[in-house]
Amino acid sequence: MLETWHDECRHDERGAPRATGGREEMSDVYDLHIDTDVTVQLSGCSREDAQAVFGVLDGVYELEDMSAPGPRAAAAPSPTVWTATFDTAGGRHQEVRPTHLTSPVGATLSGGYHAVHEVEKVLAAGFDIQSQQSVSGDQETEARLLLASR
Repeated sequence: MLETWHDECRHDERGAPRATGGREEMSDVYDLHIDTDVTVQLSGCSREDAQAVFGVLDGVYELEDMSAPGPRAAAAPSPTVWTATFDTAGGRHQEVRPTHLTSPVGATLSGGYHAVHEVEKVLAAGFDIQSQQSVSGDQETEARLLLASR
């Protein structure tokens, strides 16, 4: 199908491609394989455990975005979700060592198939993981994991 888009490409008087409904832009995105971002959501855990999980991923991949953690809770616990986005194509790619967690952590990974699989492998190197559920779409997948100390 991408070949058809290139064949149908219209050119201006100088021979440069002219946009035809965004088809060139879409094929460029697919050609560059821009499916390297994975969003990681952590729930049911303390700030320290969230920092431990994100620290492992930050040592391997490039951190692109992270929700700013609020002040420590003073009284009753409330539901908290920690979110960060990592680029699996960039980063330091440090060796992963087993990492301690004070309690099990629920993790939801979403992104391209290959990128999510790579993040799962890194988490498996640092934690004991149990797959809870996987939901697949046309271009992306979502994996739900339970992380624990090794």
